[in-house]
Amino acid sequence: MQNDLIQQAVQFAIDHESVWDRNVDGVWGVHLQDPPPWNRLLGPVHSRGPVSGTIILDGKPLTSWGEPRRADLTFSIAKTYLALLAGVAHDRGLLPDVDEAVCVRVPGIGFDKGQNALITWAQLLQQTSEWEGECFGVPDQADRYRAVTFGKAPAGKKGDPRPLQKPGTYWEYNDVRINQFSLALLHLFQRALPDVFREAIMQPIGASDQWNWVGYDNAWVQVAGQRVQSVPGGSHWGGGLSISSEDQALIGQMLLDEGQAKGQQVISADWVQRMRTPSTIAPYYGYLVWLNHEQKVFPSVPESSYFAIGAGSSFTWLEPERRMVVVVRWLNPEHANEFFGRVLKAVDSIR
Repeated sequence: MQNDLIQQAVQFAIDHESVWDRNVDGVWGVHLQDPPPWNRLLGPVHSRGPVSGTIILDGKPLTSWGEPRRADLTFSIAKTYLALLAGVAHDRGLLPDVDEAVCVRVPGIGFDKGQNALITWAQLLQQTSEWEGECFGVPDQADRYRAVTFGKAPAGKKGDPRPLQKPGTYWEYNDVRINQFSLALLHLFQRALPDVFREAIMQPIGASDQWNWVGYDNAWVQVAGQRVQSVPGGSHWGGGLSISSEDQALIGQMLLDEGQAKGQQVISADWVQRMRTPSTIAPYYGYLVWLNHEQKVFPSVPESSYFAIGAGSSFTWLEPERRMVVVVRWLNPEHANEFFGRVLKAVDSIR
């Protein structure tokens, strides 16, 4: 009976596949929703696999399905990984104060003038920065008034020039600002972020080397005398992170274990706690993770749960009370809440 409930939940996911085509030549991608001239790809993308996933319970694999070792684009879950990299910087002393203005440590890259000079690292991590400018050919206006499933409905049309607010006073899901944050981290580390990610996170947790994080074709900058590509926090305009569900589950387990993996502290427990601390003005959001505040994101699961979410759709669900990590890829988001509820019921039947 217990195994049947797990398999029923998995089958439910398989039966409710993403409405995106598997081939990128079809109806595929976030950029299609943008007004011109921003509705085009700037970096490489690739076709996707079937609905796939991995569930870990109490640190042990419970089940996998689909193609769990296939490295597929994970879109905005890369944002959460940028938050992990910020944690690495914090733990190494490169980013001692998240409330410090970004321009103090990384001048000359777009944080020096006007209200941009007031923006802090914490505001970038919580998507409340209101940064204004252009990052690798795309202005922040492209994502103003953007509607996202789990946020509040915007009061205007996507791409219109919404009047900006004071940094820290307005929450907006904006991929251009995230890409600017990634650029700031690149300059902070003075190294390509995929190299830091590999060394500081993926190798210590025992992940495979079958992942790839790339930027836009024009996203090359000079850092420490080297030509380095800046990577985006998603695949809105192409590029981004391709990774398997098994590797994502290992990252999730590390977070569930308060930053530990294989007997070492990969990310400080303090930083993990900061990541899941609600933003004052957007309590459903932490440091580039979604929080199930008052069970408003997913009513079928506990308030303790938090999520990394990417378009397409990709989900990493962390449920601390049950010591569980659930990764599911290419699930129709309209059915995510029911899928999670089915998994919860199945796992509770085991316990």
